[in-house]
Amino acid sequence: MFRMRCLGTALLCALASGAAAQEVVSPGSGVVLRALDKLNGTVADVELANGQSRALGRIEITVNECRYPEGNPAGDAFAYLEVREVGVSEPVFQGWMIASAPALNPMDHPRYDVWVLRCQTS
Repeated sequence: MFRMRCLGTALLCALASGAAAQEVVSPGSGVVLRALDKLNGTVADVELANGQSRALGRIEITVNECRYPEGNPAGDAFAYLEVREVGVSEPVFQGWMIASAPALNPMDHPRYDVWVLRCQTS
């Protein structure tokens, strides 16, 4: 229990120090995503403009916004996505995904994986 408290405290300190040294970001015009259908092993790279949606199999991906560190659209791009499954009212994923750390906030779905590759700049 003590270890978990120490780890939690260390994580909070790291997050707080990161917030103090915020990086300047630029808005992207869209995002490049990679989607994996775990059932049949197909992979698709998808380009979506901000505000655009696209169906892939039984899911629909909507991109609300993509941001990247100024001058480095492929570096630490992060995008706010909403992923819905056909016939399900609640999104299976809604939030920010980070290109350099996809496991930080992953989409948890038994069939599909989606992750951010980079922002589009034009």
